[in-house]
Amino acid sequence: MTTHVRLLTILLVEDSRSDAVLIRRTLRGSKFLNELHLVRDGVEASDFLHQRGKYVDAPRPDIILLDLNLPKKNGRELLAEIKADENLMTIPVVILTTSSDEADILRSYQLRANCYLVKPVNLEQFVEVVKSIEHFWFALVEFPVEQS
Repeated sequence: MTTHVRLLTILLVEDSRSDAVLIRRTLRGSKFLNELHLVRDGVEASDFLHQRGKYVDAPRPDIILLDLNLPKKNGRELLAEIKADENLMTIPVVILTTSSDEADILRSYQLRANCYLVKPVNLEQFVEVVKSIEHFWFALVEFPVEQS
């Protein structure tokens, strides 16, 4: 495991303001350096990832936290787009959603999601889920270095 310190860029695709605030607060208190970018729908996320419009200077995220039930373009459509794009497909995508429906879980993995987590309703459990994402993806996982 590499011991260098590095700023991790996170793209949070979340339309729930309260969930976004909770995730931001939890990650802000993290011992890992991170920069969180929030977009509220699938179209905005697509623009961010493809550096279009107001996101022309957007950084490439190291990881994407993706809700499934989004306006304009849902999470499944965005996930399919990401994993079909040669320039984006290596970005890990963690599904973080309220849906525990078996069809959503199966479809997400078929579309090559890297992880599927159901958001708990309980506040303390929700924070623990975010912390578990942080620990696994920030402390244990090695990310590829972006090739220019």
